[in-house]
Amino acid sequence: MEKKKVDLGVAAVGAGKAAADLLNKAKKTVASAVDQNDDGTFDLKDVSAMAENISAAAKKAVASVKDSADARAQEQERKTLGPIFEDDLVGADFFMPKLIRITDMDRKHAESEVCRGSIGYKSTQKELTIVNIYKDKAELFGLTFFPDMEREIYYVDPVDRNQYIALDDYFESLKVARINELQKIAQDLGARHFKVTYKEQQTAHVAKNGKGAGHVKGPVKAAAAVDVKHESSESSSFSVEIAAEMTCPGHAPKKPQLVYLQKEKSIQSLIDLRMDKESPLTHQKYTLKLSNSSGIREGDAMKIDSALKSMKCAGHISVTSEARKEAHRFFEYEIDF
Repeated sequence: MEKKKVDLGVAAVGAGKAAADLLNKAKKTVASAVDQNDDGTFDLKDVSAMAENISAAAKKAVASVKDSADARAQEQERKTLGPIFEDDLVGADFFMPKLIRITDMDRKHAESEVCRGSIGYKSTQKELTIVNIYKDKAELFGLTFFPDMEREIYYVDPVDRNQYIALDDYFESLKVARINELQKIAQDLGARHFKVTYKEQQTAHVAKNGKGAGHVKGPVKAAAAVDVKHESSESSSFSVEIAAEMTCPGHAPKKPQLVYLQKEKSIQSLIDLRMDKESPLTHQKYTLKLSNSSGIREGDAMKIDSALKSMKCAGHISVTSEARKEAHRFFEYEIDF
């Protein structure tokens, strides 16, 4: 059989064309992938466009990181400064603590972006949360202040969550409120006569004689040892004050509404006895301990004093001292029907 001759020149030309076609296809694929300006070719303009795209992406990534860092910094600043806004007052998680302060906006809150438009701020001092209210925004909180709003530190009224009493007037204010309530109870129950006597037990340290070692100074060269007598003890006395007394014509009883004395069992018993028509009550006398109806216990008082010291609020009463005195204060309540 005769073999077919192959023209190597023609074959070479064909192979070259196929290779060129393959190269052109590859070039078009690459060009379409990197052609940035849609002109069908890959040139210096495309390189420039790619650089711009990469730069824009990098800038966007940097901006995103910066925004995230700024957001974290603002959140930390918000936690540190604790701004309160008007919308916060209606939030389910917002509550007013027992201790509040009326103040002006300080510099760090005034210069902070996160505090812009705030009406006060929360702070924590020695285990106590305190709401600091800007004086010119106080009406937004819907609170009442006794005796006025000209003081700095206030503590919540024990029976009215929306009323705050100036801390320096706190114990005296509640004393007067309870005396007034005892008077109202007597009037409602139809008393012919009642008297409220305020008593405060006062303790003093008294020095007495005893023996001990001591020295005396004199013209002698050496001090002479002598016996020194000393001893101390406590003595108690009461200061007594007629806080209220009244004589009335008397009338059929009506049940009084208790406010500050609602937890006093002896007062509840008095009302029940007087309202019992089958066992008419003619005379009764009670001793009421003021600390039973006081709004500040000694443990709380110590925390308040510690917080005030940390806040450098000078010139206020010692709440701890007043709370301790309250434990030695009494009302003697005598009533006739």
